[in-house]
Parts: sequence; structure tokens; C-alpha cells
Amino acid sequence: MANANANATGNVHGPTRRTTLLDRTHAFCAALLSSSSSPSPPAPADLVGAYFSSSDRHAVAPPAPRITEHGPSWASERLPFLGKTFSGPESCIEYFEVLGRVLDMQLPADAFPPKEGFIVDAEAGMVSVVGRGRFVSKKTGKGWDEEFVYRFSEYDDEGKFGHWEIWADPLSAWEAVGE
Repeated sequence: MANANANATGNVHGPTRRTTLLDRTHAFCAALLSSSSSPSPPAPADLVGAYFSSSDRHAVAPPAPRITEHGPSWASERLPFLGKTFSGPESCIEYFEVLGRVLDMQLPADAFPPKEGFIVDAEAGMVSVVGRGRFVSKKTGKGWDEEFVYRFSEYDDEGKFGHWEIWADPLSAWEAVGE
């Protein structure tokens, strides 16, 4: 008979796989939040190093880590972070840098729900969450409020994710950035 205390990875002691994925993903989202003591998130290299997997678990897949902000590729002239996948640690750092040159991301303390609001599928190795924030074009000063969806997948054994996908509001970003 299997030990009732064994978790999804077969360990008798320690957190379950679900808890590990949830805790690491929640910590990453918290690191993105704006606050009076820290108006911007940690440096991109620090975020990538702390939360993104560097292992390439799937030899046929692009190298980990990866960031994909979904949207129309035609928008990349104004929004160069949109509609493509940034693959590898240096490219993921580039994603944050490109995004930061175009938009100011303002995520309040309640941008993400408490842990209970994150959707965790430990068997599939995916975590999803809906967030909200304000984004402002650095070029025009125009801003908008939006809700967005993050999906994290391809976790390593430490709970670091290999792929972060973002679905946001590209039309509002397109309009705010202008020509």
C-alpha cells in the first residue's frame, strides 16, 4: 500500500508538487508588484535567475527558459515584445528590457489574487492566474487599465518554470504607444 503522505513526486517529506509550483509562481508574481518601497521589479537578470528554469527538459523544444507574449506579429513595429517567443536566458532578459523601454508596468499590491486564486494543474505542470494592472506608454504618456492572463509551464524539480505565456490587451497598447 502506498504511503498516504507521499506527494506527487514520490517524496514522503516536503511540499507536494502542487504546493511547490504554486509557491514559486506566486512568489514570481509578487516580485513584479509595484510598491512605495520598490516602485519597480527586480532587475531582469535577477528575475530570470531566481524564477526561470535553465534546464532543457525537452530536447525537441526550444531552449528554456522562454517568454511568449501572445498577440499579432504585425504589431511588433510598435510593440517589439509582442507576438514572438523569447528563448534562452539572455533573450528572456531582453524581453523585460524591451518591454521596459516601451511601457511602464504598474502592478498594485492586489494585482494578483491570493494563492487560492491561482489555478494549478500539478499533473500537467501548469499554473495560470488572472492579474490586473495599469500600463503607460513611455513615448506618449497614454495609459490604460487591463486584465491579463499568465500561464506558467515546463517546471523543473525546484519549481522554476521554463515557459511564461502572457495574454494581455495588445489593442490598448497599440493605441497608447501611437505611431
